[in-house]
Amino acid sequence: MTELGFGWITPVLSYVMACVGSALGLRCMVRALAADGRSRRGWLINGAMAIGTGIWTMHFIAMLGFGVTGTEVRYDVTLTVLSLFVAIVVVGIGVFAVGYLSSRTVAVLLGGLVSGIGVAAMHYLGMAAMRLSGDVSYDPVVVALSVMIAIAAATAALWATLTIRGPVAAVGASLVMGVAVSAMHYTGMAAVEVDVHATHAATPGATPMQFIFPLTVVLGSYLFLTSAFVALSARPSQITDEVEKSSERAGSRLAL
Repeated sequence: MTELGFGWITPVLSYVMACVGSALGLRCMVRALAADGRSRRGWLINGAMAIGTGIWTMHFIAMLGFGVTGTEVRYDVTLTVLSLFVAIVVVGIGVFAVGYLSSRTVAVLLGGLVSGIGVAAMHYLGMAAMRLSGDVSYDPVVVALSVMIAIAAATAALWATLTIRGPVAAVGASLVMGVAVSAMHYTGMAAVEVDVHATHAATPGATPMQFIFPLTVVLGSYLFLTSAFVALSARPSQITDEVEKSSERAGSRLAL
């Protein structure tokens, strides 16, 4: 039987991290679409890292509260770290599609499909990293539903990058995205069934507090520090104004 540790602390905190990652990713994408060349690539990479890291951090903060009656839960370090890279890479495919494809419709639909499937893959890869005394199985119908939610969430996020303008709208979009990402996670968790085996052998792997908690703290700090950097950087409208002023000054010098 599965159980929820720490009460509502982990669901609420994981939701906050999903919102922070989504909000930061949206702001990075706005910067990217207002830039070109190396600057655009840089903002797109930052956006992919923010969204991917936010989703991964949300997942494993939520997993800190996941337990199974009759066995301790540990995690394979290699698979856990791999799931982080999967999250960043697949989200990167989506944001680069939005950043460079000429057709916005194709970019959003293709990017949302790839990113959504990849985010679901990250979730189930993270689940595969669990080590416990028992057999883990999944309800295929609920798994399919969680994948559909992941695709819908990713598509909505990419659509928002092309349409959302202004900080208030971005905050609202990030709150909705936090709900969508959390819904995907907990729907996937609802598909889990564990058949516990009685054993006295030690469970291999790292405990959540030994590995996942320190890593989520580091990634959470990265998200908040990067959020501060983006908030303090020039807004796209400010960049455009500076370019226009520079052009006007250059024109005046030529006229003289």
